[in-house]
Amino acid sequence: MLFCSLMKFFIDTANLDQIKEAEELGILDGVTTNPSLMAKEGIVGEQNILDHYLKICDIVDGDVSAEVISTEYDKMIVEGERLHEIHPNIVVKVPMIQDGIKAISYFSKKNIDTNCTLVFSPGQAILAAKAGATYLSPFIGRLDDISWDGMDLIKSIAKIYEVQGYNTEILAASVRNPLHIVKCAEAGANVVTCPLSAMTGLLKHPLTDIGLEKFLADHKAANS
Repeated sequence: MLFCSLMKFFIDTANLDQIKEAEELGILDGVTTNPSLMAKEGIVGEQNILDHYLKICDIVDGDVSAEVISTEYDKMIVEGERLHEIHPNIVVKVPMIQDGIKAISYFSKKNIDTNCTLVFSPGQAILAAKAGATYLSPFIGRLDDISWDGMDLIKSIAKIYEVQGYNTEILAASVRNPLHIVKCAEAGANVVTCPLSAMTGLLKHPLTDIGLEKFLADHKAANS
C-alpha cells in the first residue's frame, strides 16, 4: 500500500520527561494519553488535567489526543469542546460506542479533529471513518492478549480504507515492543503510538553494539 506520508510516531504517555526525551530524538510527531496514563502520573482533577494537556502541547509541535471521560452524547460534546479550546493541536479522543460515533460526526462537522479509540474490529473502523474521525485507534496489543492477531486487524482496516477512499488515519495503539512497530509499518498503519521503551528499542541490536565496541577498540589500539 502506498501512502502520501511516512508513518508517524506518537508517544503514549502523560509523563513530561518521557515526552521531552522522545522529542529530543527528533522523530516525535505527537502524543496520545488516556485517563489511566494521567492517573499514573498523579494528575487528578479537571483543571489539573487541562493544565497538563497544555504543558504537553508546549513540548510537542504535533497532535495531542485528549480523551473525554463522558459516555453520554451531550456530555461528550461539552467536554470535547472544552478540550478543543485548550490548544489548536488537541485532538478529541472519543470511545467507540454509539454516542461516541454521534459525537465524532458532530465534531467532524465543526472541524474539530477526533481520535476514535478502543477499536477492535473492521466494522467499528468503517463506522468511525464514515462519521469523519481524523484518527482511528485499533488496540493491537489487547487483541494479542486474547489470542487474536492484532496485525491482521491493521491489515484489514488498511485494505478497507484504501478501497473505500476513507481519509481517516490508522493510529495503531496498545503497541508494546519494537517488533509491533515494525509490523505496524508493514501492515499499513499511518501512525503508531507506543511507550518510550518501545520507541528506543528500535535502536538496539547486538551486532551494532559489538561493531561499535570493535571500532572503538581498533581506534584506541591504533592511536595508543
